[in-house]
Amino acid sequence: MYDPAGGITSKLSGIYAGFGYSPYKMSKFEEYDLYARNREFLISDGVITFTDTDGRLMALKPDVTLSIIKNCDARPGQTKKLFYSENVYRVSKGTDSFKEIPQTGLECIGRVDGYCVAEVLYLAALSLKATGRGFVLDLGEQELLTGAAMRISDDPAVLEALMACVREKNTHGIEEIAARLKLSDAGAAAPLKTLAGLYGTPAETLPEVAETASELGLENAYFKLKNAVDTLEGTDCAGCVRIDFSTAGDRNYYNGIAFKGYVEGVPERVLSGGQYDRLVRRFLPDGQAIGFAVYVDALERLPRVRNEFDGDVLLVYPEGVPQKTVLQTVIGMNAKGLTVKAAPAVESERFKARYRRTGYIGGEGDVTYEE
Repeated sequence: MYDPAGGITSKLSGIYAGFGYSPYKMSKFEEYDLYARNREFLISDGVITFTDTDGRLMALKPDVTLSIIKNCDARPGQTKKLFYSENVYRVSKGTDSFKEIPQTGLECIGRVDGYCVAEVLYLAALSLKATGRGFVLDLGEQELLTGAAMRISDDPAVLEALMACVREKNTHGIEEIAARLKLSDAGAAAPLKTLAGLYGTPAETLPEVAETASELGLENAYFKLKNAVDTLEGTDCAGCVRIDFSTAGDRNYYNGIAFKGYVEGVPERVLSGGQYDRLVRRFLPDGQAIGFAVYVDALERLPRVRNEFDGDVLLVYPEGVPQKTVLQTVIGMNAKGLTVKAAPAVESERFKARYRRTGYIGGEGDVTYEE
C-alpha cells in the first residue's frame, strides 16, 4: 500500500484538534475590497475577481488568514484557536499563471501569551514530523531585526531594502546600503549584519543574539525567543530548531517570532508562519495573533513511500462462512485498534498476521492464526 503525501491533511487535522483548535470552514470567495484594503499583507498581488449578481466585486480568496480574522468572533481578552484545510487562488511561485493551492494550517487569535507562541511552534514542529521525514524548523525574530535596521535608517524604502538583504542573507548588501548613507556611526550596521549572518542550533547562536539584543536595548524580544526555544527543546521535537533571521525580514507583516519549516526531500519551505499583530489589529483592537500554513502541494511532490505492510491482519473466510460471522469478526479486531482486510482467499503476504475464519458465531467454528 502507498502512503500518498496528500494524506497529511487528515493527520494534521487530528493533531490540531487534539490541542483544542476548532475546524474553520470558509467560502471560496470574499468581497474584493477586503484584499484591496490589505494588499500589503498578501503574498501575491494577483487576485481573481468577478462581479456577483448583486453588483459587488468579489474575489477568489488568495489568502486564508485575512478571511479568518475578518469572520472569526474573537473578543477582547479571549483566545480563539482555529485550524483549516482550504485552497487559495493566486499566481504560483515561478510562474505567470494562477493556481489553486491547497493549504492546511492554524491561527491563534486574540490574547496570545508566551505559552500560545510555544504551543504554535510545537504544533509547527509536529506538522513537519508528521511527514515521517527528517525536518528542521528555522526561527527568527522580527522585532530584533527591525531594531537593528533602525540603527542604520528609519526611511521606509531603506528599511525595505535592508530587510530584502536579510531575507537573502546578504550581509555585503547591508554594508553597501550603510556606506551609501555615509553614517556617522561606523558600527551602525554591525547588529543587523550579525543577525542576518547567523545560522545554527540555539546553543551555537543564542549567545550572539543575546549580545546583539543587549546592544539594541531589546532584551525582552530576545527572552521571548529564548523562552519559546527552551520550551520546544523540552519536547519530543527537541533538536529540530535552527536560528535563522532570514525567516523574518517582512516588517510589514511580522512583528515577533517568524519561522519556516523544511523536510527532507523538498528543496523549498513547506511551512511558514509567525506573529502578525499588526494585521489582526485592523479588525480587533489590541488583538494579537500567531499562526502558520502548511503548503500541502509541496508535500505532494515528495516521492511516495511504500509501507512495509498492507495492514495488520488479513482475515481469510472460505466459502460458506456467513457474512455476519465475518463482519462481526472484523469489527471485533478493528475495535482492538487493528487494521483488517477480509478476503475469500490469500491475496497478499504483506500483512503482519493472517487469520482464517471458519464456522459460525455462537460456539461453532473459530478464528485460527496462520503462520
